[in-house]
Amino acid sequence: MKKSLKTQRWKCVVAYDGTTFHGWQSQEGGNTVQDLIERQLKKIFDQQIRIEGSGRTDSGVHSHGQICHFDAAWTHGAERLRLAIQTGLPRSIQIKSVKKVRPDFHARFDAKGKVYRYHVFLGEADPFDFPYCWSVRGELDWKAMQAAAKLLRGKHDFWAFSGENDRTYETTVRDLRRLDLSKKGQRVTFTFEADGFLYKMARSLAGALVSVGLGKISPEGVAELLITRKRVHAVVTAPPQGLFMLKVLY
Repeated sequence: MKKSLKTQRWKCVVAYDGTTFHGWQSQEGGNTVQDLIERQLKKIFDQQIRIEGSGRTDSGVHSHGQICHFDAAWTHGAERLRLAIQTGLPRSIQIKSVKKVRPDFHARFDAKGKVYRYHVFLGEADPFDFPYCWSVRGELDWKAMQAAAKLLRGKHDFWAFSGENDRTYETTVRDLRRLDLSKKGQRVTFTFEADGFLYKMARSLAGALVSVGLGKISPEGVAELLITRKRVHAVVTAPPQGLFMLKVLY
């Protein structure tokens, strides 16, 4: 009688260029990062294997370090499994690492936080940068943006900075532990770290900071949104192509 192989849990770090994908999370149509990885796993194991990600990213959003896990019986080592998955994926998706983890590890529920980075280009970005930044025309008031960032840091109710009609969370309070602004030439970068992010929260924060920089809303006006929980038209949701998930914290 053939002995059945023991199922183990595997953790993957995945990088992807989100330009041509409909986000991370599986959906009808199949053109998501999750769908493509699951399709390859089915070829390897000859059965449907569901993967669990640390969270979703929207259509057009990129990642340096999305985390996912799945259960499968594999005896040839983690690196050979990584290569087997990578072989059937487009170059816009890279399996950076695969490793065996404890059976109760969960990519989403064990996460202690996430780090995102948003890129802005002042003026017209060239064709090589355009897919990975938000081209903004006009001068930005750097001091006002720094003042707004200071007011946004910390634990607040970020309801006004979540996607419209998406209020399914038990709580919209999040701890924005880090919000750094940097500028080099025409390139502006925002780095966000929080214990968790609401739907479109990172892009809304980026949009709010740019609105402050353009003088469309004051730093105090942004802080008031945290209290009133009312979103204003001056705060836009920044376009997806400028956003990168950097890493998930465990």
